[in-house]
Amino acid sequence: MEQWTTNRKHTRAWLLYDWANSAYATTVLAAVLPIFYSSVAAATLHPETAASYLGYTHAAGMLCVALLSPLLGAVSDLAGNKGRFLFGFSLLGILATMLFSTIGRGDWLLASALLVLSTIGFAGSNAFYDALLPDMVPSGQRERVSAQGYAYGYVGGGIMLALNLVMIQQPHWFGLVDTLAGTRLAFITVGIWWLVFAIPIFRVSGAFGKPALYRSVHSAPSALEGKRIRELLRPGMRNVMNGFRTLPRYPQLARLLISFWFFNDGINTIILMATVYGTAIGIGMTDLLVALLITQFIGFPSTLLFGKLGTVYGAKRPLLVSLAVYLLIVALGYFMTAAWQFYVLASMVGLVQGGSQSLARALFSDLIPAARTGEYFGLINVTGKFASIFGPFLFGLVGQLTGSVRLGILSLVLFFIVGIAMLCTVNVETGRRQAVESTPPVKEK
Repeated sequence: MEQWTTNRKHTRAWLLYDWANSAYATTVLAAVLPIFYSSVAAATLHPETAASYLGYTHAAGMLCVALLSPLLGAVSDLAGNKGRFLFGFSLLGILATMLFSTIGRGDWLLASALLVLSTIGFAGSNAFYDALLPDMVPSGQRERVSAQGYAYGYVGGGIMLALNLVMIQQPHWFGLVDTLAGTRLAFITVGIWWLVFAIPIFRVSGAFGKPALYRSVHSAPSALEGKRIRELLRPGMRNVMNGFRTLPRYPQLARLLISFWFFNDGINTIILMATVYGTAIGIGMTDLLVALLITQFIGFPSTLLFGKLGTVYGAKRPLLVSLAVYLLIVALGYFMTAAWQFYVLASMVGLVQGGSQSLARALFSDLIPAARTGEYFGLINVTGKFASIFGPFLFGLVGQLTGSVRLGILSLVLFFIVGIAMLCTVNVETGRRQAVESTPPVKEK
């Protein structure tokens, strides 16, 4: 029988972190930085060159995260403290985000370097944040809590984005001289927002001391606990390699991972390419930003709804429903011609985006051996990042070969079909049993 040392305060702290760092995802990644990069940082470059450099920078940042995450996840398992890694990566992301405010005209190299660092901080901290879920919440409740996390993120990110857009479009309301000053202030406010609302999870996860929320499977001290990070790197690397070798022992987890590679690639491609696609077919920038806000605020109640559905029916069935909706979104996107249709599709994305991601996270947490959550979430992170290369690549390749971005978006149907087919083969109960059977017995104190 698992013994829990968590409480509602700790759960709220975990939820608030999604509220905190979603400001980076909405303001920096999705809305403000792409425009700021091309119009200010890379203003001295040809527009197509600037767009390419931005794409290469995103790829470089995600490659760094992909290479680091499994090793650091394994090290955090050995050290028995994920909170310190969560704090370190978060601080890196926060500082890099705030330093965007110092970028001047033509500073594209500095902007690219800061984007790589902030990407490492954001994605790296998320890997440890996700890995804390099974440490805090028992099986059967993770669907609900995971969904609440994404819902908090939608509201927090939406509020910050709305404030930042007003800051940029009406700078005189804030005593600023122009739009550029509003943009610089937006970067600073995102960093402050991220830091302030992340403090509760830093405190309870052990960033500043002993973790307050680990369940008993982690309460028996490891022989390596307390050692310095450099002393854990070699055993951590062994654990990473062991994770790859032992994955076949968990066939249901392996099937879920393959499914995730495909459908998550499709979802990420829609997120990354929506603005590019909308612009290419003639949707105005104002309409694109409004649609992004619509996605954020519809995402809040719908993600909570999917969390409740996951608690009642299990994560798998509502996840399949959400992926079927994505299939419909891609098909309708092919025929889209007007701004109001873009709003409809944005609403549909908001309906299922948070639900699909939160349910996948909860499903993984049930199928991963309890003592190796950091290691396996790191493995999921690295393979997911590498797999995510193919969706944007296929979108661009099909569009280039056919001369039609519409066919490029339609090509994403393949990712959702394969992902759904693989997910249908996952036996959740068998996977849970395999994960439990592999967990070492808890030592009595």
